[in-house]
Amino acid sequence: FSRLASRKGARTISFDLDPAAVEKNYLECNEKDDVNLLPLLLDLTNPSPSTGWRNRERMSLMERGPTDMVLALGVIHHLSIGNNLPFEQLVLFFNEIGRFLVVEFVDKQDSNVQRLLANREDIFPDYHLEAFEKAFGQCFFLREKIEVKDSLRTLYLMERKEHETD
Repeated sequence: FSRLASRKGARTISFDLDPAAVEKNYLECNEKDDVNLLPLLLDLTNPSPSTGWRNRERMSLMERGPTDMVLALGVIHHLSIGNNLPFEQLVLFFNEIGRFLVVEFVDKQDSNVQRLLANREDIFPDYHLEAFEKAFGQCFFLREKIEVKDSLRTLYLMERKEHETD
């Protein structure tokens, strides 16, 4: 999806925790001379801090934003179930980093979520669509909701609610 955005001329940063996926993305960018896409290896739950002389040479992830659009596809269930982050914490993060958000909610019955729960106790009673929508509704306006055909996934287009101080 990041390649689609970059091909349309959007300056795009993509990141993943999987080194092989990042390498494949990087090689394809080089092969196709895609100068709009920067693939990075990054653990969203433990991002790189500011570094360099006096921590001012390279900014942290949060200092590089906010951005116009964030694509959070196939990530919410990893953060929420895989890393025990409640929706309320995810909302605060996404609210800080972007104005528009395309986010995918993956139902607990989806095979990928079931894999995350396979070797652990399901301590996530609040991981459901209604709780997700309520939490994100605190900081975002819902612009569009699309149920992905033949899946247990829902896509959302959201826009950050502007505050008087913004």
